[in-house]
This record gives sequence, C-alpha cells and structure tokens, in this order.
Amino acid sequence: MKKLWNKLWEKLVNYETISYFIFGVLTTLVDWVSYGVFTRLWGMDYRMATAGSWAAAVLFAFVTNKLFVFRSMALRPKAVWAEFVPFVACRVATGLFTLVAMVVMVDGMGIRQDFICKVVVSGISLVLNYVLSKWFVFKKQAS
Repeated sequence: MKKLWNKLWEKLVNYETISYFIFGVLTTLVDWVSYGVFTRLWGMDYRMATAGSWAAAVLFAFVTNKLFVFRSMALRPKAVWAEFVPFVACRVATGLFTLVAMVVMVDGMGIRQDFICKVVVSGISLVLNYVLSKWFVFKKQAS
C-alpha cells in the first residue's frame, strides 16, 4: 500500500503539477482582476467581461505554460503556432464552458453573487485546462 501511495504522490506532486498550479493561480488572478476591472471600473456587462477576461488569461497562460510548466522551448514560428492553435482550441472549449456555467448560475439559478460563481467555475476550468494541455497541446515527444 505504501508503494502505491508513493507512486501516486510522485505522479501528482512534481515540478509540472506544482508549476502548473502556481501559474494556474496567476492565470486565474489575471482572469479575475481583468474581470473586476471590466465590470467594476468600466461597467461592462458580466458576459462581455467574462469573454474579455478569458482572452487575457489565455494569452498569459499560453506563454507561462509553454515556457515554464511544460518547458517547450520550440520557438520557431511554425512550432509555436502548432502549439498555440490547439492550446487556444482547448481554451475555447473551457471558455465556452465558463460562459455557459456563468449564465446558468447567474441567470438560470439566480445567484446574484457573480464573483462567487466565477470562483467555482475557475476551479473547474483550472483542472480541465491542465488535462487538456497535457494530453493535447504540450505532449512529450517520444525519444
């Protein structure tokens, strides 16, 4: 049982997962701060603010995930594009999830504390984005 626990621990707690968590928190902060600026300072509707804050977070996440989490140092434009397109496609999928979830919770369920909804949805998106990035975007090349 101890070997199983140690193997699971090594799989879950390593450079990649810890750095993804750290940059995931920073990406979430980019999302939340820009959302707050858009809604509170600029008076933007929560739907538009959700889309805008998502776009800012995706750009930040691509750079940090590429360079610091998955350590992809392929910097030729073709190689960057080959990672950027599926990264954005995966983020579009989770972005749509975020938008739909926000509308369902705020309009459908009547939760007026939209930022609480944003926190819940962000946590789910963080996990989904890691899985999609690891499996579909920054795949390790076979040696």
